[in-house]
Amino acid sequence: MTRNEYIFLIVLFINFLVAVVYVLWGMVVVVTARFKEKKEAVEFLHDNRRTYLLRFIVMLLCPVIGPLFFLCSYLLYITIFRSQVDLEDVIFSKERVRIQLKADEERERNIVPIEEAIAVNEKKNLRMAMLNIAKGEIQNSLTSIALALNTEDSESSHYAASILSDELNLFRIDVQRVYQEMGKEGSTETECEEFLLKYMNGILKQGVFSNLEQKKYVRMMAEAAENLYRKRVMGLSEQHLESVCLRLLEIQAFDDSNRWCQRLAERYPNSLSAYTCKLKLYFTMKNKAAFFQTLEALKQSDVVIDNETLELIRIFG
Repeated sequence: MTRNEYIFLIVLFINFLVAVVYVLWGMVVVVTARFKEKKEAVEFLHDNRRTYLLRFIVMLLCPVIGPLFFLCSYLLYITIFRSQVDLEDVIFSKERVRIQLKADEERERNIVPIEEAIAVNEKKNLRMAMLNIAKGEIQNSLTSIALALNTEDSESSHYAASILSDELNLFRIDVQRVYQEMGKEGSTETECEEFLLKYMNGILKQGVFSNLEQKKYVRMMAEAAENLYRKRVMGLSEQHLESVCLRLLEIQAFDDSNRWCQRLAERYPNSLSAYTCKLKLYFTMKNKAAFFQTLEALKQSDVVIDNETLELIRIFG
């Protein structure tokens, strides 16, 4: 055996020892210690046993170069990249900046509502409308997406079904999770109730669920409102109360809807919604006496009336 071969074997042996020591130290000592940190809820992003095993293989396949590469990488990490970032000159502001973007006039001219595209059975316009909805706020367009389910264009209907299914499944998961957390809240905690009222109303008012499922989620929403009413009545805004009244009315829960209408009138007696919710309730129940009595009270009040209510007064007043 020549002198060069002897030196080569010694280098391979030393490289093997370094690789073995590294992988044992990493897998047994380092990973075990960091696993204990994880149990103590310490946030980290470190290497696992699989990472050390892969590096061990690299060291064996690339003698000398492999260990030197990982050594240099570690030295760079602890000397440069691990240093604390100086945020003294950074200013964090909660103020939102509204960016004014130039309108794409060519694109806007080619957009038609989904309802019109379905009515004329225009596949190109319908597909373009679906794409534009997917790029925007999907949660506020579920009704329009549901209309596309019955179109003759199979591609558009399949795309609509996929979007609708994903959004509704996400809604079910989020609502169930927060609803369970609501049951674990203390007597003064109301975060879950406030979230459910706003989030659920945005979806339920679009009427995209089946009757049975719609009733189920409206009842859950009403339960959240009841909890908030019991814990902190001041947390119930006019919009919260109005939404509960209308959602209960849509599932024909007249007694519950009437109870929330009364609460709305007590909390916000000079609001337009306190009258309109009662008008819609009495009209649906065909209670003429209560309907006209509420309508007359609205006419005599100082509440500012919108165009829709004004038209209602013109018809029935």
